[in-house]
Amino acid sequence: MMFIEMNQLQMAFGRQVVLDDVNLDIPKGELFGLLGPSGSGKTTLVKIMIGMLKPDYGMVTIGGVQMPSLRQMKKIGYMAQSDALYSELTGRANLDFFAQLFQIPKARRKERIQETAAIVDLTAHLDKPIESYSGGMKRRMSLAISLLHEPELLILDEPTVGIDPLLRESIWADLKKIQAHGTTIVITTHVMEEAAKCDRLALLRDGVLIAEGSPEQLEQQSGTASLEAAFLHFSKPSSQTEGSVS
Repeated sequence: MMFIEMNQLQMAFGRQVVLDDVNLDIPKGELFGLLGPSGSGKTTLVKIMIGMLKPDYGMVTIGGVQMPSLRQMKKIGYMAQSDALYSELTGRANLDFFAQLFQIPKARRKERIQETAAIVDLTAHLDKPIESYSGGMKRRMSLAISLLHEPELLILDEPTVGIDPLLRESIWADLKKIQAHGTTIVITTHVMEEAAKCDRLALLRDGVLIAEGSPEQLEQQSGTASLEAAFLHFSKPSSQTEGSVS
């Protein structure tokens, strides 16, 4: 049994179909990418995964438990596209607040705050109010919060938007370390360079899963030399029935 199973997911907002019969399986410990342009359905898909949205049809299970499940949600770290931070509080106070929400024991709380701040390179800024942070710093703080409770599943929706290239590389290195400890990671992106770092990818366009496989498999099956070219290949109407890569 796969760690994450998505079966026949369909979702529409009014007359606009945002997900159309999406089927995906993700094994435990994988770094899985959802690649597609804005409006392709990536954010809707991850919100269904964590139980924030209920699909019109279909089902998601995580660890064999159908979502939404409060028990499973406690094991998930989620970083949304928009930052949900308390601007008037310091970075440290934000982390401490969320650590309490996650019910991290007091004896462990201070250590986790330091560890996660170090991952996103915010240690020197912990005692500054969030309102003084740049946009990139706020994204990094949101990432730190999602890591606080050492989740089994980490879901990151466009996590590196607004972050400089050097720090982006550092964050990806840390994500690989987190994965090495057994954490399953699902990341949404529209950046081909980042998608290439994933173990496997699902390519989404207009709510349709048009291809699935490792970056190398996608390039090989499409007969192209880059992920961008592969995405364009699979986006052609004639390719939509050929997208699964085993």
